Amino acid sequence: MSFINRLADFQMDVLKEVGNIGAGHAATALSTLLNKPVDMSVPAVKIVSFEEISASVGGPEQPVVAVFLRVDGECSGSLFLLFAETSARVLMNLLLNKEEGGEGEFTEMELSVLLEIGNILAGSYLSSLSELTGIQLSPSVPSLAIDMAGAILSFGVLSYGEMGDQALFIDTVFLEGGHQLEGSFFFIPDPHTFSHLFQALGVPGL
Repeated sequence: MSFINRLADFQMDVLKEVGNIGAGHAATALSTLLNKPVDMSVPAVKIVSFEEISASVGGPEQPVVAVFLRVDGECSGSLFLLFAETSARVLMNLLLNKEEGGEGEFTEMELSVLLEIGNILAGSYLSSLSELTGIQLSPSVPSLAIDMAGAILSFGVLSYGEMGDQALFIDTVFLEGGHQLEGSFFFIPDPHTFSHLFQALGVPGL
C-alpha cells in the first residue's frame, strides 16, 4: 500500500491546516509587499505523487515561473513555488507600478523582482511550518527559473536524488483588486521526512 493510501483522514486534515496557515501567511506577506489588500481563496491542499505535480499546474509543457530552494533540518526536502507566466507578470507589474501587459523576455530587474517575490512567499510557508512543528528549517539561497513545468521539476529531481516520491501540494489563488494570481506550492520531502513532520505535529506516524 502506498504512502498516500495509508494517510488517515485526520492526518490529511493536519496537512490541510498547515497549507491554510501557510497560504494565509503568504497572503499577508504579499499584501505588505504590494502595500495593498490581498485576499486569498481557500487553498486546495493534497498529497500528490511526483508524476502528478506537473499535471497539477496544467501539464509538463505549461510555461511557469518557478522559485526553487532546498530545506535542511529534520524536515528536509525541496520546495517549489510555481506561478503561471501570466500571473507572474501581473504580480511584477503591480509591484513595479507598471501598466498591465508586457511580453517577451523578462529584464534583469524584473527577474530580480520575481526572485524576491518568490523568496518572500516561500519564506512565509516555511515560517508557518516551522511555527506549527517547532522544527528549525534552514532554506538555501533560492534560484529562479522560467521554463516548462516538466523541465523545471525534472531538473530538481536530477539535482537532488534524495527527494521523495510524494509532495505536499498547496494551490492558492490570491486576489488583489480585480486581479487573480494563482500560485502553486510544492514541498517534496526527502525520504522519511513525513514521519518526522507528523511526529512534530503530535499525530501518529505511519
